Amino acid sequence: MNYMAFDIGGTNVKYGVVDNSGNIVKKGSFPTPKAGIDVLVVSIAAITKKLQQLYNIDGIALSAPGAVNNETGFIEGTSALPYLHGPNIREHIEKTTRFNVIMENDANCAALAEVWNGVAKHAKDVLFIVCGTGIGGAVIKDRVLHTGSHLHGGEFGYMLVEQDYQTKRFVRWSKKGSTKSLVSKVVSLKKSKEENWNGEKVFQYAENGDADCQVAIDEFFETMATGIYNLQYMYDPDMIVIGGAISFRDDIVSRIYEKLDILIENVDVSPVYPNVQKCKYSNDANLLGAVYNYLTIKEFLL
Repeated sequence: MNYMAFDIGGTNVKYGVVDNSGNIVKKGSFPTPKAGIDVLVVSIAAITKKLQQLYNIDGIALSAPGAVNNETGFIEGTSALPYLHGPNIREHIEKTTRFNVIMENDANCAALAEVWNGVAKHAKDVLFIVCGTGIGGAVIKDRVLHTGSHLHGGEFGYMLVEQDYQTKRFVRWSKKGSTKSLVSKVVSLKKSKEENWNGEKVFQYAENGDADCQVAIDEFFETMATGIYNLQYMYDPDMIVIGGAISFRDDIVSRIYEKLDILIENVDVSPVYPNVQKCKYSNDANLLGAVYNYLTIKEFLL
């Protein structure tokens, strides 16, 4: 059996036909419509209609930003696509396509992909960290997604990593430990007004000996290690998986372990060493995880 999967992003909507073993048999993408929800749904319906003529499609699995509420069909919270928040998107797609729709938050889908056939395939309790322009994530308990009572399970970026009650200065992990914060640190150190800095450029300059970039990267990994240390003691998972833009780097895990070594050796507790792994899937993770989510909860929702 095959399923249509759609991953709604701020720039592009990725889609694929995925079988129930986790194989993507067809995939593509189209620019995310800016005009509104109606144009998006029409595009989803057109692609589904075209592909259902070639493949036996059983339903539609959706990955989307925001606080996705599978029970109601609404996407709560905020995202880069304001039109997603308001209408009942599941109802809209179901009426237009005549297929059942099951949906989930994009970070949660990425985590589920790793639980299905990725690095966490044999793990029971897993935390998934998405590190890009911000920090998000997901919580897996007994191989089941835990979204929390307010659909904020896994929003690790809201954790405080610095606080000063006198000055009322409180810094979230997303503000200090994301790739966006890495770039901002370099711009600050260089007192630069240059606008074309990005994470890839920062690492490239650091490898070529740029001291400011090296300092910024060192601070980035210290902050990442601190967050991971806190999460390990908070939840004590079998594994902590790193995803997002930073996971494309081959040295991501070794650099985190360098900082964890220093931290754990110098805190006054019995050490529990986090099992940090780099994600297996990258660009296809949300599509695969959306389908796995469909397969695991369809009996409860449909």
